[in-house]
Amino acid sequence: MILLQLSAGQGPDECSLAVTKAMKVLSKEADELGVSLCLLEQCRGSAKNTFKSLLYRLEGKQSKMLAERWTGTMQWICQSPYRAKHKRKNWFFTGSFSEHSPTTSSMDIKFEACRSSGPGGQHANKTSSAVRAVHLETGITVKVQSERSQHMNKRLAKALIELRLDEQRQAQFQQQETLRHKSHHGIERGNAIRVFKGTEFNDALV
Repeated sequence: MILLQLSAGQGPDECSLAVTKAMKVLSKEADELGVSLCLLEQCRGSAKNTFKSLLYRLEGKQSKMLAERWTGTMQWICQSPYRAKHKRKNWFFTGSFSEHSPTTSSMDIKFEACRSSGPGGQHANKTSSAVRAVHLETGITVKVQSERSQHMNKRLAKALIELRLDEQRQAQFQQQETLRHKSHHGIERGNAIRVFKGTEFNDALV
C-alpha cells in the first residue's frame, strides 16, 4: 500500500490553493495510469475551499510511479488570486510518499466497529463498516470510513497507525527536525520537480 501526502507547509493561502488545484491533476493522472486513488485525510486551509494538506491511498501497478511523480517540491507560477498587485508570483507545495506493509501485529491494535459519519445518507446511518483502531501501547487512535468493507477499513487503519508510529519514531530520533517537519514546514524553494502555470494550473512541461 502506498500513501501519498501533498502539503502546503507553512506557506500562505496561495500555497493551499495550489494543493487544492493539484487534486484535479493528480486524479486525472491516476485515471490515465489505472491507479485507484482514495482520500484518507484532509486538513483545510484558512482560505475558503482550500486544503493545507491531503493524504491519499494509492493502489495499482503504477502506484509507485505516480507517487514518485508527485514527490518533492512543486511550484505554481501565478498572480495571487487573494492579494491584488502582490509582487510574488511563485508559490510552493510539496509531496511525499511512503510504502506500507503490515508490520504491526493485529494483536497490538484494538478494533471497534462504528457507524460512519458525514455524507452517506441512510447507508451511513444503518451500517457499521467504519472502524476505530487504537494502538494499545501508544494510545494512537485513528478512524477510517472510506470503504464500505469493514475488512478494508481495518487494513487502512493499520496502515495509518504504522504511519503515526513512524512519525513518532522519527521524532524520538531527531526531535529538532523530524522528517515530518521537513514535509510540512521545510519546503525547499527552488529546484522544483514540477512546475504549474496560471489560474488553469497547467503543467509547464506539457
